[in-house]
Amino acid sequence: MGAVLPGDDRGDFASALSRLSAAGPGDDLCGPFVGASGASGAAISTLGRPLGSQTICATSAVAARIDEIQIDLGEGPCWEALRTRQPVMEPDLQRRGGAEWPGAREALRALDIAGIYAFPLFVGNVSVGSVDLYSHDSQRLSRGAVEDVAVLAAVVSRHLLRRAMDDVDSADEGLADGPYSRREMHQASGMVAAQLSVGVDDALLIIRGHAFSSGRSVGEVAVDVVARRLNFNH
Repeated sequence: MGAVLPGDDRGDFASALSRLSAAGPGDDLCGPFVGASGASGAAISTLGRPLGSQTICATSAVAARIDEIQIDLGEGPCWEALRTRQPVMEPDLQRRGGAEWPGAREALRALDIAGIYAFPLFVGNVSVGSVDLYSHDSQRLSRGAVEDVAVLAAVVSRHLLRRAMDDVDSADEGLADGPYSRREMHQASGMVAAQLSVGVDDALLIIRGHAFSSGRSVGEVAVDVVARRLNFNH
């Protein structure tokens, strides 16, 4: 299986979690993943709907190229991770074969990398994107590192979705005085929280993400939730 990446230092994870939790617009989201995992580099991308496909950040030209290949081809470990909602691990890209993402696999082999590890980014049932880590040597992530990166990925997922929603925040301004009151929004958030077993803040974020992806207003989605025409548990 090869060596294990040195990503078990809890101090590194705590530092990465602190940095990402406090991150604001323009702050580095990729660097903390390298420190927490021991990988050679990292890239973060949004994929498909609702946020579009683009690289958000990359720690190196290699990391950016890894993202570019997968976005251009529409296949690769990042897409598989997002589709399955599970990490995808390939510790020895150069020596191991596989039927998955053949075009991306061939293109990635041309890079100076051996291991590639993709983690999904999502909030509830709203797809966001992926975090890609890579190593120059054939190595696997330890169980502890996988768990740590998954926690960091959840934090980044919320950051990216909130950033996307900032552009449509004005859609909420009429809720208090319009047909879709704040009371109804609170009720819808509580219902979605119960459906998905998440916090109310995350439930509101999910409602906003669904509204954004479907081209509707947040108020319209809230009305459908309250009227039980829309159930996110489905």
